[in-house]
Amino acid sequence: MKYRIVVTAIILLNSLALIAQPEMYYGDISRLGKPFSKDPHVIRYQGRYLMYTSAPPSKTGDDAMQGWGIGIAESSDLIHWKKIADVPPSGELESKGICAPCALLVNDTVHLFYQTYGNWRNDAICHAWSTDGIHFTRNETNPIFHPMGEWTSGRAIDAEVYLFNNQYYLYFATRDPDMRIQMMGVVVSPLNGGFKRESWTQKCDNAILSPEFPWEGLCTEGASIIQKGEWLYMFYAGAYNNRPQQVGVARSSDGLKWEKLSNKPFLTNGDPGTWNSSESGHPHIFEDDDGRTYLFFQGNNDQGKTWFISKMEIGWNESGPYFK
Repeated sequence: MKYRIVVTAIILLNSLALIAQPEMYYGDISRLGKPFSKDPHVIRYQGRYLMYTSAPPSKTGDDAMQGWGIGIAESSDLIHWKKIADVPPSGELESKGICAPCALLVNDTVHLFYQTYGNWRNDAICHAWSTDGIHFTRNETNPIFHPMGEWTSGRAIDAEVYLFNNQYYLYFATRDPDMRIQMMGVVVSPLNGGFKRESWTQKCDNAILSPEFPWEGLCTEGASIIQKGEWLYMFYAGAYNNRPQQVGVARSSDGLKWEKLSNKPFLTNGDPGTWNSSESGHPHIFEDDDGRTYLFFQGNNDQGKTWFISKMEIGWNESGPYFK
């Protein structure tokens, strides 16, 4: 009798795990042999969807890549994804790795903004461009940005570039001089600047968004921007990985001054036993050609041993975003 009870309990737990798995559930296994994909950014390009993600160093071997890289997956329906390529580190600047991609489509060119990895306070934002979304040419002025001022350590990660008011706004995460608190800033560039280092002008002498609520811990990062009417909305991550990281929302009328919509997270981590019980983090808000919007985010239930990416559809009303 006890044996039957145990077996039945295991079957029920497995069934619950399957129920908890979302419709989109992507994790690249090509580099570690287990699912591991972080920091999603999605575009629609040349008749398909492309998703750029942070990909960890692969295992040792003839095909091992040095440091973190950027993975590329494709989809026809925003649900089922297939890994198709990598953007590996290139040159001395990127020798320890690259990650946290942001893909910006300008006419027929994909502009990829990303950070160097593993250099602590010296990590900075870089840029590359591509006419097929797969093979990228580096900006000759890389790194294109790191912040200045007594409020910051000089580190810049988690780039988000958005066209607003006839300028490009680059949002970034940095840390305080003690490298303890993660916060965000912004720089702008004219449309004809070519995203070169000299084109960017820092527009803040202090953080534009920083942790203040208990759920945010010591970290606000991973900005993702969308415009709805007169407002810019920023989806951002609060708290460091798995502490748990969750998603909040802020809004702005000028792209520089931001107000948080709530002292609670917009998207929380999952309940115990669900796929994202350790966190729901690093958001990306994507607007499709038909005007529907989706919030992509990373999650796991094992404190970061694996990482999956999923999405949820977002609706909008006079108060801002809501889950459909």
